[in-house]
Amino acid sequence: MANIPIYIVFLCLLVGTPYAFASLSPSQHAELVVRDVQRQLNASRRNLAYLSCGTGNPIDDCWRCDSDWVNNRQKLADCAIGFGRNAVGGKGGRFYLVTDPSDDDPKNPKPGTLRHAVIQHEPLWIIFKHDMVITLKDQLVMNSYKTIDGRGASVHVTGLGCIIIHQTSNIIIHGIHIHDCKPSASGMVSVSPSHAVFMSDSDGDGITIRASRDIWVDHCSLASCYDGLIDATHASTYITISNNYMTHHNKVMLLGHTDTFVQDKNMQVTVAFNHFGEGLVQRMPRCRHGYFHVVNNDYTQWELYAIGGSAAPTIFSEGNRFLASDDPSKKEVTRHQHAPESEWRHWNWKSEGDLMLNGAFFRQSGAGAASTYARANSLSARPSRLVGSMTRAAGVLSCKKGSRC
Repeated sequence: MANIPIYIVFLCLLVGTPYAFASLSPSQHAELVVRDVQRQLNASRRNLAYLSCGTGNPIDDCWRCDSDWVNNRQKLADCAIGFGRNAVGGKGGRFYLVTDPSDDDPKNPKPGTLRHAVIQHEPLWIIFKHDMVITLKDQLVMNSYKTIDGRGASVHVTGLGCIIIHQTSNIIIHGIHIHDCKPSASGMVSVSPSHAVFMSDSDGDGITIRASRDIWVDHCSLASCYDGLIDATHASTYITISNNYMTHHNKVMLLGHTDTFVQDKNMQVTVAFNHFGEGLVQRMPRCRHGYFHVVNNDYTQWELYAIGGSAAPTIFSEGNRFLASDDPSKKEVTRHQHAPESEWRHWNWKSEGDLMLNGAFFRQSGAGAASTYARANSLSARPSRLVGSMTRAAGVLSCKKGSRC
């Protein structure tokens, strides 16, 4: 068995016989690993603050105290909260070391590149050998059960198309810089080790989440993309967007495809502990249909509005800090779109425990039915006075071997 990949050996142990894997497809291999990981997580779900880092941020308090994080990387997967809490990423799979920042052939990527890593069938925990700037030649289409973990290196993803999570599940993206993403033309792109597909042209988002579920984007720094920084559409759901630092961008975050795409009614997204910083204009987020919990974020600038939406989404803004500009026309946090007041005043938009500074105000609407907001409440908010400390480390962390991140 010396030449059998380690993840296959692991699968054999799961199914009980050394040769049971022979009849399984690559996707079945992945499913077996993930099923076992999920069983373990469900059997003994961690206490979020048990390491007692004292940051007040429940995600960070789960893992950032560990000075031996290099040898315990996959512990990160235990720390997700909110609607995306079940995203296991590549937990239980082998580590894949990215050594080559090139992206010369999107249809036939070289081993050692990020593109080669993300298209594999098996669960993978993807890490980076050294600092690198990855300038994409086309859309980077991810396969399921992957973690991109930039800790310990300065990793920048830029170029054409950027990161596409399409008809996929169980993705964790952590600790990378994503910026200056531009639209890509339609063409053939590799989506598995043996298969390339025709992808229509992209919008130029930093991260596109489309028809996918169980997604967690954490501690990334995003800026200056052509369209959105993070967009989730086409009935994507069970998503957490946390601890990110977003700057210098117009349309920051779109959650929902179109007003008429009613499949998005099941969308559930948590937006937590992010810092919406300088140079932002709108969509932090902009929501359609679905349920959205916007909790303990720090808003230090918006030009048009911070939180908006159309098509009657349920939005629960809780424990955030909103600092309005000095311009008297830019005080309102919210914007109800594509409907007269006679319609949007019935939409369930609620603000609870938010800190409004420099004249900021949130225009609430709807009856605020308890059952509706219970569904939108994805985690317990901390007091808004703690937002500064909870979001101080938003964005990519500086992680060095042998010390805490």
